[in-house]
Amino acid sequence: MSYYDYHVSLVIAANDYPFYALIMAAMRKADSGNAELLRVAFPDTFHELKLRYNLPGGVLPEEEPKDG
Repeated sequence: MSYYDYHVSLVIAANDYPFYALIMAAMRKADSGNAELLRVAFPDTFHELKLRYNLPGGVLPEEEPKDG
């Protein structure tokens, strides 16, 4: 970690992003070793990110508006 990383973490924390949004962002940025560690630590989040990545707009079928 560097001073720059620490400083950016302050900026990120000040924006009050949701926890799982940060985890998914970390998964997107991670190298293969760190991605595997995150996958093991957060398997449900990893699975959901993978599902959403492959869907148009990241929208799960149950989130789509129903005609009615």
